Amino acid sequence: MDSNLDGDEVEFRKHAKYFMRFLHTLPGRLASHDSTRVTIAFFAVSGLDVLNSLDMLTDTFQQDIVNWIYKLQVVPKPGERGYGGIQGSSTFDVLDTPESCGLQLYRWGHLAITYTGIAVLVALGDDLSRLNRKAIIEGVAAVQRDDGSFSATIEGSEQDMRFVYCAAAICAMLNDWGRVDRKKMADYILKSIRYDYGISQHYEMESHGGTTFCAIAALELSGQMHLITPEMREKIVRWLVFRQQDGFQGRPNKPVDTCYSFWIAATLKILNAFELTSFKDNRDYVLSTQDATVGGFSKWPQAYTDPFHSYFGLCGLSFLNEPGLQEVMPSLNISMRAYRRLQGLQRDWSLLEDGLASGNGEVTVHIE
Repeated sequence: MDSNLDGDEVEFRKHAKYFMRFLHTLPGRLASHDSTRVTIAFFAVSGLDVLNSLDMLTDTFQQDIVNWIYKLQVVPKPGERGYGGIQGSSTFDVLDTPESCGLQLYRWGHLAITYTGIAVLVALGDDLSRLNRKAIIEGVAAVQRDDGSFSATIEGSEQDMRFVYCAAAICAMLNDWGRVDRKKMADYILKSIRYDYGISQHYEMESHGGTTFCAIAALELSGQMHLITPEMREKIVRWLVFRQQDGFQGRPNKPVDTCYSFWIAATLKILNAFELTSFKDNRDYVLSTQDATVGGFSKWPQAYTDPFHSYFGLCGLSFLNEPGLQEVMPSLNISMRAYRRLQGLQRDWSLLEDGLASGNGEVTVHIE
């Protein structure tokens, strides 16, 4: 598909400055999102990555972000439950003191935060050497439920398709599935395909564009796409294609929304059917939500911008081959540059493990 479509221009520099602001100061209206600051950092850092603008962050600032992510890593002590992972904010960084009233017991890893935290590290070129990969994978297995789904944390959390995706993404990025039961996970996904062949957040719920992405991406990341038969694929693609009005909606009879230019498009990319959509209509809608004054994208025209829709709007434009944007890897939701770096790390881990298994103790690691 030709990328030179008619319409407004993307305000690259203003969007980069927009993301930069969110890495320094959060506006008051986002105070309630303090517990998910890592995810906000993910949208900002990954947005800069897709914009080819990570060089706007000084080396010192990038390292500060990396160190902050590692500070939020939680590693259980021997004999404790598998709550390893990354927490969302230093607000939860409670010390084990008499004055803490036992609150440190709630210092758990969170699947969505662990996924986005690792993605930030990879985008910034970190080698992940300070991650306790074993504790993280054990933490993923610890929150898998009997029906194959996952909850975000070991206690007090919902369990649904969102966290199925986060679990699959973490295991795929760390190239280790540990005790995670992939077959049960796939069974849960297949049972969540609705009568119209969209996929729901949990059993017997409504088909949804975001959770259809989570389900299909999880199957691809876990090497189980073969479970989708050609007939099922055709019907899922039909449901997805029908979500386009000009931009994409998340459910039938709902307004279009910028973020679905990622959720729906990425799913179609995985299923090799994105070419069935109108690139021009999609691009025109996304750009209609662009704030050309201060940067950022909103869910609807004339609405407030936010990092979430700004990042996914850029991803949607990247899928349309917008010049000047990095290619995005659909199922992991990171830039292809970050994905290639991750593949290099995974090869190095395999070389190291093979060397240790051979018993010679001598391993040559190649950094790309």
